[in-house]
Amino acid sequence: MSPVGAKGNKSKKRNGKSGVPAQRSGARGAASAPGPGQGSDFAGSRFTGSAAQQYGQQYNTFVQQYAPAPSALDALQALPPEFTGRDEDLAPLLDLLAPDSGTERPVAVVAGMGGVGKTTLAHAVGHEVLKRGWFTGVLLVDLRGYDPQPAQPEQSLDALLRRLGVQPEHIPPTGADREVFYRSHLAERGRKGERLLVIADNASSAAQVKPLLPPAPHAMVATSRRALPGIGRPRTLHQLQPDDAVALLALALREANPEDRRVEEDREAAERVATACGCLPLALQIVAALLVQDPDQPLAERAERLAAGNGRLDSINDGERDLRAVFGQTFDGLLPQQQDLFRMLSLNAGPDISTPAAAALTHHTETAIDNQLGQLAAAHLITRGTTRGRWQMHDLLRDYAVEQTQAHLKGNRTARRKYDQARERLTAHYVKRAEGARTHIDLSDQLQPSPEFQDREGALRWVDGESGTLIATAHQEAPSEASVRLCFALTEYLQYRELRDEALAIAALSLDSLRSLGDRLNEPSAWSHLGYALRDLHRYDEALDAHTTARGLYERLGDTFGFAKAWENGGSVLEALHRFTEALEAHATARGLYEQIDDVRGQAITWNNTGITLRSLHRYEEALAVHATARELCEGRGDTNGQANALSSTGITLQRLARFDEALVVHATARELYEVRGDTHGQAVAWNNTGITLQDLGRYDEALAAHATARELYEAAGDTNGQAVTANNTGITLQDLGRYDEALAAHATARDLNQAAGNTHSQAITWNNTGTALRALHRHGEAVAAGRRAAEAFESFADFTRAGEALGELATSLEAGGAGADEVRATWLRSAGAYDRAGATVKRDESRAKAEAVGSAAG
Repeated sequence: MSPVGAKGNKSKKRNGKSGVPAQRSGARGAASAPGPGQGSDFAGSRFTGSAAQQYGQQYNTFVQQYAPAPSALDALQALPPEFTGRDEDLAPLLDLLAPDSGTERPVAVVAGMGGVGKTTLAHAVGHEVLKRGWFTGVLLVDLRGYDPQPAQPEQSLDALLRRLGVQPEHIPPTGADREVFYRSHLAERGRKGERLLVIADNASSAAQVKPLLPPAPHAMVATSRRALPGIGRPRTLHQLQPDDAVALLALALREANPEDRRVEEDREAAERVATACGCLPLALQIVAALLVQDPDQPLAERAERLAAGNGRLDSINDGERDLRAVFGQTFDGLLPQQQDLFRMLSLNAGPDISTPAAAALTHHTETAIDNQLGQLAAAHLITRGTTRGRWQMHDLLRDYAVEQTQAHLKGNRTARRKYDQARERLTAHYVKRAEGARTHIDLSDQLQPSPEFQDREGALRWVDGESGTLIATAHQEAPSEASVRLCFALTEYLQYRELRDEALAIAALSLDSLRSLGDRLNEPSAWSHLGYALRDLHRYDEALDAHTTARGLYERLGDTFGFAKAWENGGSVLEALHRFTEALEAHATARGLYEQIDDVRGQAITWNNTGITLRSLHRYEEALAVHATARELCEGRGDTNGQANALSSTGITLQRLARFDEALVVHATARELYEVRGDTHGQAVAWNNTGITLQDLGRYDEALAAHATARELYEAAGDTNGQAVTANNTGITLQDLGRYDEALAAHATARDLNQAAGNTHSQAITWNNTGTALRALHRHGEAVAAGRRAAEAFESFADFTRAGEALGELATSLEAGGAGADEVRATWLRSAGAYDRAGATVKRDESRAKAEAVGSAAG
């Protein structure tokens, strides 16, 4: 027989337990006299007292057969009725355990945070493999890894052997020998055709599991809140998907009372409960138990209680199960420096944190902190983000970390000073990086590019990853200078990415902070930022008020540049309000102020905006002239971005004049300038304009290709709104080609993208175009429904030009669908009224004529 080696001794030494150590017996190299447990088959053995009393030397074993004892191979508890949403986690485990998997001795480790449902999943695996006939029995052992006194390997082996039917007097006295006996016993069962699945639950270390690994053909599934290196195939278990979390809640309530319909009656409140529970199965089960105890409590009330203040964990305790205690077991098992890091991570305001930010927080090197973060991830107190180098913490664990931090700082001035300094370092890190990114994102050429980033794309990538955290930090630190600096640094980024709601929130936050700080110098800038955000949300009257307020403040400060800019911004809003004469006057005033301070760039911008207003007045030749002036001013100062913008405006004006071939050339030139600057977003805009021009020329296949290119560029630039615009334009082109089903798909894509971006105004545009495609397919009822949605949305935005257009399309769909003449006529009159409010007199008269024609035909 070949010796087993010192494996049992290693296990014994690691766990600090006494016993008979493996040793060399006889002369050097004499393998014929194995030490205790080495090369022996203990199947069916009994250990006598004389053998058990020996220590430090070889002893004899006396083998005798014994009658079989009852075994516990079918001890799996029934799965809870609310077990759901784990098909994707079950599948790979079952694939591994299948007889034809090609793995001789399958071993899997299911790891995850406390309360995520690891034990239940392991039991589900056990039930399924028995059902399929792959195994003849299941052995369960609880390793109590997070109890004050975790099970030692020899204790676990004793429990397993008893469950295998081994009489207590036949179980070896030491861990090393129990391990050999356990494997020998399982091997014998395997030779008899049995195949057992060992479920080693709740392990805290690989050392607890290794001695329990069964020989082939048996298998094991271990569960742990930590990664167990060197133990089988890992499978990380995450919280449930929101829909599955709601399903769990519903199933748990109906199990207690089949008549309980609270989830079905208030799905929105159920979703809020699930979200407040972090979609964590244990939390959901506890809350379900509390709801069962109070059958009259509405889900909305429970959701409010779970969301209130910092006491969420207090509300996830049913008297028998306490989520806080579950988290505490994991936390207590950390080293002091790991506990400190876990607490400090709660100081980060955002949804996740990067390794460099964590290094700033802790004042450690990135290499050192990356290792420590990895240890917390191994304990499943944080998780690695989808982007490498980013780390996330479950919401409920974050609540627990906040509690631990508060308890740690209470009455401890030294610790409070340390944590205050950590928070200041983290905030300073975010401010420095955000301000550095702004110098690359801003296209005014007025800011010196920061060495924090190599180029614009790198800066955008960084802010893309950190935007949520930067916004949260700005709110957390308000009112303060740091908060204002973050808000100002984010303004251009939020405009560029068209994150309109976020831009409004940040602008309002900076304004409130500046007022609280009494900072009159920067207040007008905050009003300007608020005006930008309101204009992008089509809240034009409020935007005009904001720019007017900024203008007054700049004037009082004697800031001519700011004063001019405020006039210019007001002019753009007036143009959006169709107050074109006032807009021209505002642009002229701004231009005169820019001339006073010799600001050529400002003059060029006002000339270009003047051209846009003239175009809205159908004064196309004048518009072309002023666009040319803007372009010449930009060329004189080497402003390629300004040149490209002026060319884009020129191309659109040429399209209005039906000079499509010239427009194509101009858009191509703009495209080249954007490309030289490395402005992906500008290139996308130019390609989109090119596609529209090609549509006007009837070159539809080329138009589709141009829109596809634009969409790819918008996608590369991270501009969801731009992608939606190109998808919508693609749909219009497909309608021109008579490919209406494809057009509907394109418009649906545009709507989905707009919804993801929160752009309800653009959704209305796509609904209007969807209605025309449906009408062409003779799906008149759906066309009418789409048209109504579009018209109502435009009216709610006070966008009366588009409301007039949408109402006209709606009237056409109503007529095509056989609606009564009175309804059709009334809709045309509504269209005329909307155009009248927009000041579009020609369109108004056209709609009135349509209404009269319908009335005449009916008469």
